[in-house]
Amino acid sequence: MAGLYLVGAWLITQVAATLLPVFEAPGWAMKAVVGILAFCFLPALVFAWVFELTPEGLKRDAEITPEQSIAPQTARKMERMIIVLFALALAFLAFDKFVLAPKREANLVSIATQAIVEKAALQEKSENEKSIAVLAFENRSADKNNEYFSDGVAEEILNSLAKVKDLKVAGRTSSFFFKGKNEKLSTIGKTLGVAHVLEGSVRKQGNQLRITAQLIRVSDGFQLWSETFDGTDADIFALQESIARRVTGELKVALNAVQQDRLVDSGTSNPDAYALYLQASSIFNRRDRSRFLDAIAALQHAVQLDPNYARAYSRLASLYVVLASYTNADPQQTHEQTMRYAAEALKLDAGAAEAWAARGASLSKFRGTQVESRDAFEQAMRLNPNDPTASFWFGLNLLTTGYRQQGTAKIEHALALDPMLPNALRWRGMLYLQDGDAARAEPLLQRAYDLGLANTANALSEIAMLHGNAVESERLWVSGSMGLDFSMTRDDLIAVHHGVFGDAIAKQAGVQAMQGVLARSESKKALPTAPLYLFRLDAPALGLAVLREREMGERIDSMNWIWTRQGAPIRALPEFGAYLRDFHLPDLWDKYGPPDQCRKNHKGDYVCE
Repeated sequence: MAGLYLVGAWLITQVAATLLPVFEAPGWAMKAVVGILAFCFLPALVFAWVFELTPEGLKRDAEITPEQSIAPQTARKMERMIIVLFALALAFLAFDKFVLAPKREANLVSIATQAIVEKAALQEKSENEKSIAVLAFENRSADKNNEYFSDGVAEEILNSLAKVKDLKVAGRTSSFFFKGKNEKLSTIGKTLGVAHVLEGSVRKQGNQLRITAQLIRVSDGFQLWSETFDGTDADIFALQESIARRVTGELKVALNAVQQDRLVDSGTSNPDAYALYLQASSIFNRRDRSRFLDAIAALQHAVQLDPNYARAYSRLASLYVVLASYTNADPQQTHEQTMRYAAEALKLDAGAAEAWAARGASLSKFRGTQVESRDAFEQAMRLNPNDPTASFWFGLNLLTTGYRQQGTAKIEHALALDPMLPNALRWRGMLYLQDGDAARAEPLLQRAYDLGLANTANALSEIAMLHGNAVESERLWVSGSMGLDFSMTRDDLIAVHHGVFGDAIAKQAGVQAMQGVLARSESKKALPTAPLYLFRLDAPALGLAVLREREMGERIDSMNWIWTRQGAPIRALPEFGAYLRDFHLPDLWDKYGPPDQCRKNHKGDYVCE
């Protein structure tokens, strides 16, 4: 009886385990089946012991004689029954293992996969819902010169929203790219990867202001919120605060303790100083080098009006960083001014990330200050890791000091924050080109060029040559280089182009042209790309000597080339170790770890492959 019961109970549990999930039975149902079978086992044995089966039915064991019992016949029947049950159990077990179990597992995998996909889709949708692009506000003032003000109002709101932790905000360059283009909102949302758009207008008459703003859902064009704000110049800060708070409220994003108190921090309470800051920032953002000195004068006036205006000092530092890159200003003098204004900003606000980034960018251009430069960039990233310009500048610093993978990642991060940032597009395209991936390089370089970055033509010249168009390649090379090398003539640039893409004789002619340019150069600060041209003309020793000897300030392109795969002959030079020491790179690597292609040998010197 015990054997029969156990076999039967096992068979029942197997059937229940298979069928209960089919009928979506609750979890306790299977537990109940097992519990009942276990509970009834002992009573079944007691019952079999106390009662005997006779031809007349069940009787108590004590009331009958052995001759009256049919136990022997019953035992034989039960043996056959147990054998049959065992056979059925084995057949069911085999059927379950080879037929039902694979289907169950496949179904479970399908359900789990579907759940993961659905969860990821919901999470992506939820995250994307909290995303926005702040478009340039339309200037509806009678004075068209007030456009800087309408742009500045939008940028201030954008910057404040970008600091909200759970909100994805498209970068300024990308959002303002659509200014005046009358693009569909669906196109803007798809291009920038955002679910919402904030657009508006500013009307300024004297000191009277009217700002209109509306928040629109990209997917269906539905206007979530629209409002008009009236005030004076003195109310500009409160108006921007109101708009930013309405946006965060509509998108239901959480603000931290500081943001709960104040979301938009313009850095000053003086509206005149703020207007000057907006004027200068407009010039800086457009990289309008013909008006850099006007921007500097405006900011200097702003800090006279408000000596505690840390943001104005930070922007002054940034302007002097780019002044040396876009004009023939003296690198040493611009460096001194950058450091001066960055120090002023940090004295007023130690958390001024822009000032730290400007300090790092300026220090990176000079030998012996690489550790200090890296320290400044690290601090800028700690304070504001989502500043596109700071991330881009840091990426260039990493590229020039051998950290190619990290540098590329920083530039990609800058593009993730601001997909239309021209110089970041140019550099990412050039990095692809240097790695031999022209297919990925071309669209990025073309986009940067279309956005107005003229020196991208130099890289597009290589793309044209790969397509077999030597005439177009030469034209692009000259047009892209003229703004970089003020001491080189058209003939010089053509000779270099022929050498870079020509045979050994053409390369030698290109080297001779560069030697002539260097000989007639009045200042050691001229020709920032001279080493790069010499490297590409297969004159690595001469290029490295020029890089070491001449104080050129802006060396980014040349120093980056050293760490490309094409720069292997430079790294193999006997004097390369001296170059590393000149720029104090071993000190930097000792602090932050060796770069991608270098390691220390048994003597403690860095060896680079």
